Amino acid sequence: MASNEEITGPISPEDLEAAEKLKSEANELFKKQNYNGAIELYTKAIEKNPKSAVYFGNRSISNLRLENFGYALTDASKAIELDKAYTKAYYRRAAAHMSLGKYKLALKDFEYVTKVRPNDQDAKMKYTECNKIVKKIAFEKAISVDKKEVNIADSINLDAMTIEDEYEGPALEDGKVTIKFVTELMEYYKQQKKLHKKYAYKILIDVKAYLQKQPSLVDIKVGDENKFTVCGDIHGQFYDLMNIFQLNGLPSEENPYLFNGDFVDRGSFSVECIFTLFSFKLLYPNHFFMSRGNHETLDMNRMYGFRGEVTSKYNNQMADLFTEVYNWLPLAHCINNRVLVMHGGLFSKDDVTLDDIRKVDRNKQPPEDGIMCELLWSDPQPMLGRAPSKRGVGCQFGPDVTNTFLQRNGLDYVIRSHEVKNQGYEIAHDGKCITVFSAPNYCDTMGNLGAFITMNGKDLKPNFTTYEAVPHPDVKPMAYANSFLSMLCQ
Repeated sequence: MASNEEITGPISPEDLEAAEKLKSEANELFKKQNYNGAIELYTKAIEKNPKSAVYFGNRSISNLRLENFGYALTDASKAIELDKAYTKAYYRRAAAHMSLGKYKLALKDFEYVTKVRPNDQDAKMKYTECNKIVKKIAFEKAISVDKKEVNIADSINLDAMTIEDEYEGPALEDGKVTIKFVTELMEYYKQQKKLHKKYAYKILIDVKAYLQKQPSLVDIKVGDENKFTVCGDIHGQFYDLMNIFQLNGLPSEENPYLFNGDFVDRGSFSVECIFTLFSFKLLYPNHFFMSRGNHETLDMNRMYGFRGEVTSKYNNQMADLFTEVYNWLPLAHCINNRVLVMHGGLFSKDDVTLDDIRKVDRNKQPPEDGIMCELLWSDPQPMLGRAPSKRGVGCQFGPDVTNTFLQRNGLDYVIRSHEVKNQGYEIAHDGKCITVFSAPNYCDTMGNLGAFITMNGKDLKPNFTTYEAVPHPDVKPMAYANSFLSMLCQ
């Protein structure tokens, strides 16, 4: 990001004109959803004229669209510093705060706008809506304290749930997932039909019981001649998930998979994705693996659609049970003691070992710092050393950090996901840090390819398969997302 230092002297008319031209070009790229290109041009405009609140405000919303919440927050704050009357900057800072789960800070921004602009009806409405969210969350927390001994999975009475005669969908056999069930489930979902809630609950209860017995770092053994597949973010893009299985074969004991977090949110078929993946987990517990992503968390699910989708397709109780299940997902996997796979990335300290990861108490929402947070949120950077995260959570780590970690732990390389890549993958840090992202044309706007990695156990050499998005029913991404967040990001 460009320096935000003030220029004390006057800005030449030529620079002012050039900056406006850059801003106009950036606005066009923004309209075409080319947010990285827009950021680049807004940055150049800021270099010409660092006194324009609008340039920082526009760069802020571009960063919001890329989930760079930390950068978005910084830019919105700078815009406010330059022009305290620039209302949009408060909205964008509020959106960044809300995306990071800091609802009370968002409320403060709206409160300020309503005070300085008491006749602004839009500001009043946003303040009221945000206040409702803050009160609702406070209420939920109060209830959870009162009921902290209540285990949702244990409180569900499956025997009381009736399978109606008209239900024609897939059925568990003696309460168990079978290959017949999963195959029928995927076909049923392609027809946009819904799994019966009794079976849905049973899958969640069984998955939770299994995951509770797993360590925070799972060791995976792959035979020398055996194939292993690693997939990145799916983000509720069910029809693209089906395409992965079409290209690479269904999961089986001979065709094991690891899905590396962010199964849900954004895409509007998240329920279909997660029940398909959890069904395979129960069917092949030792050959199908799932890591927790930063979107398998309450704050993300509340804002980016999953909680709304579960509530719409089922009910609030099931949404709460998902939160309970996600708390038990493993945080990382290690393949043949040589390749570490996690959703986000490495750490703000050099002394972290695999044993430290194994010892993490993961049954909770991620804290704002530490090993668990960084496994879910961190990103690589090309520069040496570390930097504050562009997301506002976790850290950014350079090639020297990666090398030190690998040497300390006797590893060859790391695989992570968490970031959209145009080709579906990226090889960084001299081949030691690989990103794989499996949701093509992310949110129906980004135009990126998806990718997955295959390797054999003997050399663990990563091979990349890329693919384009496939058609899906006319349900837009973010259809179940918090409408207030979408409104802030306009």
